Amino acid sequence: MKAAVHSRYGPPEVVTVAEVEKPAVGEDDVLVRVHATTVNRTDCAYRAAKPFFMRALTGLTRPRQAVLGTEYAGVVEAVGGGVTSFGVGDRVFGYNEGAFGAHAEYLAVPQGGAIAAMPDAVTFEEAAPGTEGAHYALAFLRVARVRAGQDVLVHGATGAIGSAAVQLLKHHGVTVTAVCDTARAELVKGLGADRVVDYTAQDFTEDGQRYDAVFDAVGKSTFGRCRRLLKPGGLYLSSELGPGWQNVLLPLVTPLFRGRKVKFPFPRQNQEIVRHIGELIEAGGFRPVIDRRYPLERIADAYRYVETGQKTGSVVITVVPPN
Repeated sequence: MKAAVHSRYGPPEVVTVAEVEKPAVGEDDVLVRVHATTVNRTDCAYRAAKPFFMRALTGLTRPRQAVLGTEYAGVVEAVGGGVTSFGVGDRVFGYNEGAFGAHAEYLAVPQGGAIAAMPDAVTFEEAAPGTEGAHYALAFLRVARVRAGQDVLVHGATGAIGSAAVQLLKHHGVTVTAVCDTARAELVKGLGADRVVDYTAQDFTEDGQRYDAVFDAVGKSTFGRCRRLLKPGGLYLSSELGPGWQNVLLPLVTPLFRGRKVKFPFPRQNQEIVRHIGELIEAGGFRPVIDRRYPLERIADAYRYVETGQKTGSVVITVVPPN
C-alpha cells in the first residue's frame, strides 16, 4: 500500500510517500480502507519531535512509528475473527494517536479503540477532521463544567480545537466570545459566536468583559495575562503546557487560594468520545471546519501549511478521491 513515511525527525521534507506492507489484521482488529485523513498539530509535533521530551514516547534517535496520522475516515475492508462490532463495508471514522498509521491507504485498529460508525449525512472528507479538535474541546467542557448561561472566551477560535469549542459551547447554551482576526470574524459568527474580539485591532486581554472561563485553544497566552478577564472563581484552560510547563503546575497551586484557577484538560481517547462526536454531527451541534485539501502525494505541502500557524479549522488529506 501507499503511505506517508518518515525515518528521521525533521521538517516536512522528511516525509515521503512510499510503498509499504499493508497492516496485518489481528483477531480483534478492523482493517480500514482509509479514504481521508488530516495533518494536524499533533502530527507536526511527533514528526519533528518537538518539544524534545516527546522522544521518550516516539523514539530517542529515530521514530518508532514510520507512518503518522491520527484522524481518519474510511470503509471497513476486513475484520478479525473476534470482531463483532463492525462488518465489511461499514463506513467508519476515528482517532488513533499513539499507534498512528492513518497517513496510509490502510489502517488496522482494535474494534474497541476510538472508532465508530460515520454519521450518515457527511462525506469521508467531512468526517475525517471530526475527532482531534472536538475531543480536545470536549475535554475543556468537561473539566470546566460549563453550564448554559455562562460566559466563555475562546482564544484561537478559528483552529481545529477553537472552532470546535465555539460550536460545542453554543450547543450547551453558553454565551461565547471568540478571538480571531478580521478576515475570519464572519466565519466564527457563523459557528455561533455571540461576540468577536479582533486581535489585529486590540489586545484581547484588555477586553472589558469578564468571563466564567477563558480557553486558550492555541496555547499562545498565559494565566498571568488572562487572569484579569476572569470573574471571581473563573477558570483558565489552555491546550498547551505553557512556558515552563506552567499550565500543568498551576492547577496544583491555584486551588490553594480562593479566586481564579487554572485547570489542564487532558482529553479522553476512546470509542465513547468518537460515538458522541458522531451524534453531535448528526444533531447539528458540530461540523468540522475545513481549510484546505491535499492529495496524499502532497502531504509534505500540507505539513508546511499547517506549520504556518494560519490554518482555519483542519487540513484534510484525500487518500481516495471522491466519486
